[in-house]
This record gives sequence, C-alpha cells and structure tokens, in this order.
Amino acid sequence: MQRKDHTLLSNSLGSHRSLSSFHYGQAGAAPKVYIQASLHAEELPGMLAAFHLRALLDGAEAAGRIRGEVILVPVANPIGLAQRIDHKPMGRFELDSSENFNRHYPDLAKEVFDTVKTQLTQDAAGNVATVRQAMGRYLQQWQPATELQSLRRTLLLLAHDADHVIDLHCDCEGVMHFYTEEPCWPQLEPLAHLLQAQAILLARNSGSGPFDECLSGAWWQLADRLAAEGIQVPLPQGCNSTTVELRGEADVTHAWAQADAQAVFDFLVHTGTVQSTAPVSIPAPAAQPTPLAGSETLRTPVPGVVVYTADVGQTLQVGDLVAEVINPLENTRHAVHAGVAGVFYARVRDRYAHAGAEIGKIAGATAFRTGELLGA
Repeated sequence: MQRKDHTLLSNSLGSHRSLSSFHYGQAGAAPKVYIQASLHAEELPGMLAAFHLRALLDGAEAAGRIRGEVILVPVANPIGLAQRIDHKPMGRFELDSSENFNRHYPDLAKEVFDTVKTQLTQDAAGNVATVRQAMGRYLQQWQPATELQSLRRTLLLLAHDADHVIDLHCDCEGVMHFYTEEPCWPQLEPLAHLLQAQAILLARNSGSGPFDECLSGAWWQLADRLAAEGIQVPLPQGCNSTTVELRGEADVTHAWAQADAQAVFDFLVHTGTVQSTAPVSIPAPAAQPTPLAGSETLRTPVPGVVVYTADVGQTLQVGDLVAEVINPLENTRHAVHAGVAGVFYARVRDRYAHAGAEIGKIAGATAFRTGELLGA
C-alpha cells in the first residue's frame, strides 16, 4: 500500500489542507476501483467502513491477492470536516461559497468531446483508453481558483480512469439505499445486493452535477453525442459509479461498518480486482430498483414538532400516515400521508420543521418527477 497526500489550494495565508489517498495493487492495472467516504463530511459511517476496509485490503495485499488497482480515500472532504458553527458540524456545504460539496462537478463529456470524436476507432477498448486519457489531460490543465475547486479536481484526478467508483454517504436517518445511473445498473447490481440495499434508485442524469454522475455520466453522454453526429464507433460504459447511503448519520457502529466493508471487499473479489479461490455468492436482493423520479419527497405545509408514526424501512401504501406535525400553541396536529406506495427509506433527523420543510422520502415505483431530482 502506498499513501499519497495531496495538498489543496490554500484559501488563507499560513495554512493549507491535504487529501490522503491509499493505493493498493499496481497503478494502471485493471480493473480499477475507486472508493471514497464522507464527501459530505458530517456523514461518518463511510469513514468507519473505510477503516475496516483498509484491514481487508491490507490482508489481501500481504497475501498477494490484489490483481487490479484500488484507490481508497477514507476522508474525502477535509474542508467540510473542519467546519463547525456553534459546536455543530457543517460538512454538506462549503461556508465560503455555500456550495454543496457533492454538486457542480464539471461536464466531462462536454470538455472532451471535440478532442476524442476524431480519434475513436472500431476498437472499443482502445476508445475507452482514448477517452480516459482525454479526461486526464483536461483535469491536469484545469487551474482551480479556490480550495473547493482544488478538492474537486484532486478527487477527479484519482477517480476519472476507474472502472468502478463507490462514493460512500449516509442520510439523516435511513436504511441502506443505493443510487446509480441506469447504464451502470447491470455492472453494479451485485454490489447493491451484497450491501442488501433496501431501496435502489435509478436515474439517467439526476441533475446538479454530483461527483458520481460526473464520472459515469460522461460515458453515456459521449455515446449519445457521437450517435447524434452520426459517428458509428463502439464506446462502452467506461465507468460505473454509485452513491451508497450507509443508513443514517448516527448509525456508526463497528458491526455495521465491518459488514459494509466486507460487502465492498466481496464486490472487489467479484470484479476480479482481488483474487479469490472461490467465487463470491451474491445474496438475493433486498429490494428491486425503482426510478429516482418516482421517489416522493414528503413535506409539511405547516411548522411544528414532527412526530413520526412510520419507521424507516417500512413499506407504505398510498394514504398511510407517515408523521404528525404538532402545533402546541394552537393545539393542532397536521397529518402527513404517503402519496405513493413504497419503502420509506429516509427521513430528517431534526424534529422541528418550518413550513415547507422536507421530512422524508418514499421510493415509489412509478416515475412522476422531472428536472432536478436531487435535494439541496
């Protein structure tokens, strides 16, 4: 294993931050899998899972079993990890810009299309290599102007040529759930089942430029652009990326983290990145995929104290009571009901809500939303 520390652009005199990555296997070996944790820095279950995953990777390396390349970034957001206000962590948005740390990544397809469209041939593997090289050159020449941009660039330089990208997050309160783009699902389905995801949400471009879709989306977008210009060349889905939500923010236990790390490690074995004498047994799915556009975001039209009557992981029917919002001044209660049938996979942690606030999400089976599909 090799540790690399990447210095970020400093936003103040006399100080700087760095990002640390841990490299297993031979650089350039295939398959390459990139794994990062806690890009939203207050979401800590991924950090603990990465800690336990390192032990598994160390053991595999000592036994000479790593055949591909694995890059692990246990703390993907040192900027957000240092942000606190009134003793409360503030790791989702950068305080200087108010930007979400997991939004606004570059459109790699747009940046490299004009370069690669004349270089591609009938060699599919060669085309993948050509696109990855073009992405690498673009990222190398990108001159970030802020510390946040330098973090984004550093993460992309580590991950842009990976076959699989696993971005470990968590919700406020929730069950294990799994986001990926539709073209990635066939390749990542084993990981979702190894993790026993209770909700699997698929989209084709959910909007806002998150880290995972910056990497996987570039490939199907390039394929679409090539087809639109009548350029008939094979271009496989060169990167399959996912955001894995490891339950809720308070679900930081060794038992869960060890199980999650083992599931990710088993996926590495399944892909051939880590050698094994026996194939990995993929368990039966805990959920079937549903469209992200079918996920209902529950909101309360009134302010008050939120009292949940449904637990995360519960399967709801249309009209089921999910929560009551209590107004102790007017001595009233407002009922929030499920508008779709599906798994109640996430809810907010705070128990006081302003009018219009989001309070939970249900994974419905029928798409009904359009436009930006992600929250703030």
